Amino acid sequence: MLFSLVLGAARRAASASVETALCGGGLKLIQESHHHFCTAISKNVTYKELKNLLNSKNIMLIDVRETWEILEHGKIPGSINIPLGELGEALQMNPRDFEERYHEVKPSTSDSLVFSCLAGVRSKKALDTAISLGFRSARHYSGGWKEWETYEFSEKKQES
Repeated sequence: MLFSLVLGAARRAASASVETALCGGGLKLIQESHHHFCTAISKNVTYKELKNLLNSKNIMLIDVRETWEILEHGKIPGSINIPLGELGEALQMNPRDFEERYHEVKPSTSDSLVFSCLAGVRSKKALDTAISLGFRSARHYSGGWKEWETYEFSEKKQES
């Protein structure tokens, strides 16, 4: 009995490490007979999902554009700015230094993070960086500021 429990746990651990080795952090392993396939786990957030997440206050939205872009074009309310070039270092900072620099509590690897940028290219790179550092609940808003601004403008126009 004990042997079969230990064997079962060992098989599950081996399977998880095979999945990670074959597919990396953002993919899921699918086994069919003797073949292994990797499929992307959806890490994209839509505009409506992002609005709901922001209203629930259960995420940290990180805008990875350069600071001048945010000053020139604006930002999604509730987001914090960590330029893409600083992100890897920022996510590895000690909590006190992170809070001092970004005026927010440093996220833990289990926290829900969403990355945004202008149009989804840099936020995808930020997502890959975060996943490689162990942030498994990270996602990105692929529409970025361009899509956000379009939706917000049309919603305000409809309210008028």
